[in-house]
Amino acid sequence: MDRARLSAIAHRWHPVAAPVSDASLHRLLDRLAPPPQGRVLDLGCGSGAWLLPLVAAHPGLTGVGVDTSGPALDAARDRAAMAGVLGRVEFVQADAATWRAGPFDVVVCVGATHVFGGPAGTLAALKGHLRPGGRVLFGDGFWEAGPSPAALAGLGAEPGELPDLPGLLAEAGRAGLEPGYGHLSTRAEWDEYEWCWTGALTDWALGEAAGADREAALEAARTHRRQWLEGYRGELGFLTVVLHDTEGSVVLHDTGG
Repeated sequence: MDRARLSAIAHRWHPVAAPVSDASLHRLLDRLAPPPQGRVLDLGCGSGAWLLPLVAAHPGLTGVGVDTSGPALDAARDRAAMAGVLGRVEFVQADAATWRAGPFDVVVCVGATHVFGGPAGTLAALKGHLRPGGRVLFGDGFWEAGPSPAALAGLGAEPGELPDLPGLLAEAGRAGLEPGYGHLSTRAEWDEYEWCWTGALTDWALGEAAGADREAALEAARTHRRQWLEGYRGELGFLTVVLHDTEGSVVLHDTGG
């Protein structure tokens, strides 16, 4: 079964492809405070869960979302049309690691650091797309505890592959980005995300799929559930943080972020 299709199905119940609630998402977006006629870039945008509400909240804002997943981008365009912002956003099917345009006043990348080879490469890439004085919204995992052998096995990670929280923020500093407002995902947010991921896939497999697709979806849900519950639950954290460019002096529309 195609991985992009499987991921799109798994995120049906939780379009935010990260353990972040709607309330937390909107608090973070409020802290970005883009300029009235600003431009926003979302790298690894998925179905537009971050980009679309940000553009919708600011009538003069325009945005670009980049992702490799055709199904996710189709969903993003549908959601943009429903939100009435289709004329102010562009969705591009491309590799975010090699796509070039800009600069942008706000750059978003949540849960897509694998595209750039990890947090250090991601933060450098985001800074490269950013207008001087702009802001970044960055989200990635870190080890909250451990990691135990079970957590490493569940995530398919090597020791040292993910930092702890201070290490993750230190990477931002090395990229010339200063942490402002941040959010640490709660256990409830994690559990809701994981149950939605496995539940949506199981629901689709048993209610809509047949043959090889049915079995592939069920196996993916079972494997993911086991890796989560027996592996990284309680040890893997997730940070979403607003980062300020420390090398520019553009005045943004400040709301206290």
